[in-house]
Amino acid sequence: MPRTRAFLASSLDGFIAGPDDDLTWLPAPKPGEDLGFDALIASSGAMLMGRRTYDIVRGFHDAWPYGDLPILVATTRPLHPHRPSVRSVTGTLRELIALGHTVAGDADLYVDGGQMVRSCLTEGLLDELVITIIPVVLGGGIPLFSTPGPRVDLRCTDVRKFGDLVQVHYRV
Repeated sequence: MPRTRAFLASSLDGFIAGPDDDLTWLPAPKPGEDLGFDALIASSGAMLMGRRTYDIVRGFHDAWPYGDLPILVATTRPLHPHRPSVRSVTGTLRELIALGHTVAGDADLYVDGGQMVRSCLTEGLLDELVITIIPVVLGGGIPLFSTPGPRVDLRCTDVRKFGDLVQVHYRV
């Protein structure tokens, strides 16, 4: 059965971006090191992300990290996609997740963006959460979990170490 999955990096103090959306603290992948991102993309049939995340990723100077994976950008503002695989979508979170699964077919749906992941988690719409903890204390920025919400119990299914990085896999 297709899953709804999130895959994020977080600083040790719980931020997914520094002040002003700074991502320079994220380490560059080491040659031959596979943190599981390629496998995530290969098992995903579509991705649902928030508009802020799309705008940040679109500004990367590196290659587009998602290949031809269909990208659904949740936004109410006009969007001028820079790739044919990107389109804007609107609706309730449940409608967006359902649409994402329709586009993904028999594959998983990958959700990305702090608010999108938090909302899916608190609404019970996320099946798996993978967090790669980067050994840096940012002291501020965009927190992974920022607002009080309902309790969500997770079950740790795997822990992996990549040099100084620690990756924790959770089932919701």
